[in-house]
Amino acid sequence: MTDPVTSATREPKSTVSPFSHPSHLSHLECTACGGRHDADRLLRLCPDCGKVLYARYDLAAARRTLTKESLALRPRGMWRWREIMPVRDASHIVSLGEGDTPLLRASRLGPNLFIKEEGVCPTGSFKARGISAAVSRARELGVTKVAIPSAGNAASALAAYGARAGMEVHAFMPVDTPLLNQKECVVYGAKVTLVRGLISDCAAIVRKRAEAEGWFDISTLKEPYRAEGKKTMGLELAEQFDWELPDAIIYPTGGGTGIVGMWKAFAELEAVGLIGPKRPRMISVQAENCAPIVRAFQRGLDHAPPWENASTRASGLRVPSAVADYLILQTIRESGGTALAVSEDEIDVALHEVAAREGIFAAPEGAATWAAAKRLYADGTLRPEQRVVLFDTGTGLKYPDFVQLDLEVVDP
Repeated sequence: MTDPVTSATREPKSTVSPFSHPSHLSHLECTACGGRHDADRLLRLCPDCGKVLYARYDLAAARRTLTKESLALRPRGMWRWREIMPVRDASHIVSLGEGDTPLLRASRLGPNLFIKEEGVCPTGSFKARGISAAVSRARELGVTKVAIPSAGNAASALAAYGARAGMEVHAFMPVDTPLLNQKECVVYGAKVTLVRGLISDCAAIVRKRAEAEGWFDISTLKEPYRAEGKKTMGLELAEQFDWELPDAIIYPTGGGTGIVGMWKAFAELEAVGLIGPKRPRMISVQAENCAPIVRAFQRGLDHAPPWENASTRASGLRVPSAVADYLILQTIRESGGTALAVSEDEIDVALHEVAAREGIFAAPEGAATWAAAKRLYADGTLRPEQRVVLFDTGTGLKYPDFVQLDLEVVDP
């Protein structure tokens, strides 16, 4: 395996442009009814059944140029995976340098434990990946106004990428969204509306107003392309582990774009010949007071009923229902994974442990993965010899109120 500390930032051997290779986007496919739709038509959900659409590619054509040798010659960044990314004309790509985040050994936490550190992405979270892809494709399809319901980080990312694209951005967030997210959106020039409620209430407002206002709604998995940005986390993991995937991935789950995006990425990588059939166990982590996926998994359900009175200080996990619940549950089960919920106290302890032992100030959502890992090691679900990846989906610096201080003050 390549050195995970340096593999994400190594310099390419040349400056071959990834844009010399075209996207092989072929069509959109419904993940429920299987319907095939025109990829150059501006769509959100399946027009036939209302379920999630996936972007599909001519993988036989992609296989001819998307090789280990070709990738090694390309500049770094999320858009280096050009053949299986959805923007046809590279001039429409809206980028702030997202992707290629480090995979860090966390040896003081566990002997074969790694942290994929997404907090170094633009706007401080993994949301930059999905929003870059969604905004780029929307721009290519003629969109000029976008809207989003968000727990915080997705709104920050959309405000930034929308500004770079010259789009009008409308962000709807719960009133108790971390203040830094609110400030970011304002600074980037977005129109911000705070809602006394949850992200689901924000989504209802966007859904009601979008058509009348001419907004394109970029809600989680309610359009096909955010997942394409998020899947690059899985593409990078494969490369960073020298094309052999880890044994398990522990992922904090709100809307679930990352977990299903990575699962999609692994299938595409196998189809183009870059990896074999081995897959990691996909482990979903939620907060005890908002755990619809965990409850549905434990009950053997295919869909997750909405969680009533959702609450957690890890705002990215405060998602009472997910449009892609069936895909998340399917991914967990196909991979032989599991789902578990952790308490607020466990998240708080884990956040301090990751910071003090590894020098990583994780977002509370990322800290939840370490809280979950400790339980899974303790009950034997995970073993020390297995390679396990925790996803820190953002920087803890965006949650200034999460850590309470009791410091000694002295006179000089």
